[in-house]
Amino acid sequence: YVMIRKVNYMKYKNVKKAEFLDRPNRFIANVKIDEQIETVHVKNTGRLQELLMPEAKVTLQKTLNPNRKTAYDLISVYKPKLKWVNIDSLAPNALMKQQLMSLNYELVKPEYTYGESRIDFYMERDGERFLTEVKGCTLADDLHLGTGLFPDAPTERGVKHLHELAKAAKEGYHCSIAFVIQMNGIHRVMPNEAAQPEFKQALVKAAKEGVQIVCYSCHVEADSIKITGVVEDTSRFVEAQRRKSE
Repeated sequence: YVMIRKVNYMKYKNVKKAEFLDRPNRFIANVKIDEQIETVHVKNTGRLQELLMPEAKVTLQKTLNPNRKTAYDLISVYKPKLKWVNIDSLAPNALMKQQLMSLNYELVKPEYTYGESRIDFYMERDGERFLTEVKGCTLADDLHLGTGLFPDAPTERGVKHLHELAKAAKEGYHCSIAFVIQMNGIHRVMPNEAAQPEFKQALVKAAKEGVQIVCYSCHVEADSIKITGVVEDTSRFVEAQRRKSE
């Protein structure tokens, strides 16, 4: 990535607009660029069914690697209600790294091995230890304005990460799960029970163990994404689940 030296902001270079046609498998899509059909790499293995519709406008980034089979990466999709949605699964971690580096931690270490998992970030400050796992959210809840849903497809890895964070919280780490919302106008994320009830159960359990649930809202354009706000959502979340179960 070419990062602009501005906190929590990513701008893509060498971009081109195209029209989405279809997606033969999770990794590639066929698009139309200036009346030419081209096969491109999809930078997200999620389902994305609500976004990747025939004739949807998409943004591509030309790759600088001449040996690659596909010349472009598909990075964002236009959905009328949401405007541009960033679907680059590497963007949330890149933004989060900038976010954490801008705070006064003495150490920020990506890809930290804890237990059986690799947690996205480990930080230290004043002798305290912190763990943050990052999840990108690209699915809007059409029934509840301003709410995103995660995951959009079952994620065993996501459930495992929550169990590890809950365990680390008991051991004295300050743990959080950070949802980076890759859509406009959405400020909180709820578990997508229809896609995976286990993720919801693991999230509730983690919140009760002291894992913080933090939602980062973003401003997304065709060729950029920027963190614009943060909502610490743990207590509201635990409370909402408690009321539901009564």
